[in-house]
Amino acid sequence: MRSVVVTSLGVLTLAGLLVPPAEAAPAVHTPPPKEVKRPVAEGYGGAVATVDLDASKAALTVLRQGGNAMDAAVAGAAALGVTEPYSAGLAGGGFLVYYDARHRKVTTIDGRETAPRAMTSTALEGIPFAEAVSSGLSVGVPGSVAQWDLALRKYGTMSLRQALRPAIEIADRGFVVDQTFHDQTQQNADRFADFTPTAALYLPGGQPPPVGSVFRNPDLARTYRELGIRGPAWLYGGDLGREIVNTVKKPPVRAGATRNVRSGLMEVSDLRAYRALERPPTKVTYKGMDVYGMAPPSSGGSTVGEALNILEAVPKIGLHEYLEASRLAFADRNAYVGDPAYTRVPLGDLLSDGFAKERACLIGPRAMPHPAAPGSPDGSYSACASAAPAASAPEEKKEGPETTHLVVTDRWGDVAAYNITIEQTGGSGIVVPGRGILLNNELTDFTFGPAPGDPNLPAPGKRPRSSMAPTIVLKDGRPLLAVGSPGGATIITTVLQILVNRLDFGMSLPDAVAAPRASQRNTAATQAEPAFTQWYGAELTALGHTLTDVPGPPAGEIGAATGLEFLRDGKVQAVAEPARRGGGSALVVGTHR
Repeated sequence: MRSVVVTSLGVLTLAGLLVPPAEAAPAVHTPPPKEVKRPVAEGYGGAVATVDLDASKAALTVLRQGGNAMDAAVAGAAALGVTEPYSAGLAGGGFLVYYDARHRKVTTIDGRETAPRAMTSTALEGIPFAEAVSSGLSVGVPGSVAQWDLALRKYGTMSLRQALRPAIEIADRGFVVDQTFHDQTQQNADRFADFTPTAALYLPGGQPPPVGSVFRNPDLARTYRELGIRGPAWLYGGDLGREIVNTVKKPPVRAGATRNVRSGLMEVSDLRAYRALERPPTKVTYKGMDVYGMAPPSSGGSTVGEALNILEAVPKIGLHEYLEASRLAFADRNAYVGDPAYTRVPLGDLLSDGFAKERACLIGPRAMPHPAAPGSPDGSYSACASAAPAASAPEEKKEGPETTHLVVTDRWGDVAAYNITIEQTGGSGIVVPGRGILLNNELTDFTFGPAPGDPNLPAPGKRPRSSMAPTIVLKDGRPLLAVGSPGGATIITTVLQILVNRLDFGMSLPDAVAAPRASQRNTAATQAEPAFTQWYGAELTALGHTLTDVPGPPAGEIGAATGLEFLRDGKVQAVAEPARRGGGSALVVGTHR
């Protein structure tokens, strides 16, 4: 039996290894009794959690109208396209993990954007990242609408037209601008000002909308309304698609702007060729529970799953082991994961127990040399592979709060965990004239190169590697948890840390979400939130770890998670952030059975 010691820092230590105590996590405070965002809700008949109250209410409305979790997930995602337009929208994409209660199976729907057929492996070489972000060249073929259509046809009960109604209402009547929306607009104001339709929409009078004002998007309401009438073909080869292609090829740059805005490569034929794909999920068994995630081209499921396998193979689990397992899994992610239609991804071996044991034996009492070398997922595993560091590590881009995540369940027990994105906060910065939608800049997720052999180099029609990690955990074949987060590559570490907090450290789900975070992605220093450094920095530094501040924006924050936990007797706990990204919104259909 493990001995438990309380150190002078108040950190629980299992056999000398750092373990954050549940009681040390920030308290979740109940807001005053009015219509404000509440981060935790418990009840029956269905539940939802998003970053935004209006989006959560949109999904809940669908549940109360008799829709199922898939209907509500699409409605919530469309609503986030209104209220969180810098993170989500119909011109973006996403990954959805879904538990179908009737058939007791987990599936996934891949709505990831694709590169135009004119894009080559060298198309992004030599282009400064900042220039690629705000350009037509970075815009991928949108996947969200095709994903919504496939999801509803296969697993929903409503039409796309019905699912879009709550979002149309929000876009028409408007929503109250909060501090997060204002700040994100301010952070993007310089580049928004260089595109005439973007400035007209998001910088009225030349300034970000003030906190407390009502923001309306009638162009987006009309676009959603017409999409519901005309269907997905209006985008994938129809007139809306032509408007998007024209905007990509000739970005609407204001006269006198000095920004170097490159035109894009997308054609209407690229839109006609796009398909959302249903894929098998990744699956690992962790301490008797089945953990399902998103398979490539997302690296979320493979990297979270590999890290969990590594942790299960070590004798003790603490924060040191969490960081080291993440370091090793990221080394393998960078070396092997890409679009499986273009590169061989050894997914089975990456998620095998043999490979995990070989990687786990590299974890010692001190932080390993940087960078960790990738392993050899070749099916032949020894007692312990070499611990020699890799020759170099790829330079990572700055990670921020981009992307968003929602979770929803219904009265029948169906569960959706859904990451939606337009990539950078604000996407490409380009609004399609008269349509109220921001274009994505998803193709910046490709490796720019030169990088011979990199599995994530661009190619015609290829889907860029993602870090989105919507995750569903089953226990005894029934849903136990659903969780996910935004945050670029920190999505993976956020989901992993929440799972470790909940399943290994014994925290409640609200505490597991609220607890301070650290993100190790095979980098020389581990990014850590201030409270994490304050509580655990001294002891982790003594073990050879280097902690550094999270640059943001917003500075000092990693992720903005949402989750569900299935309690006894049919009760569900919906959980969102109490503070990060302004706090999230958790709602339930009813508080009594």
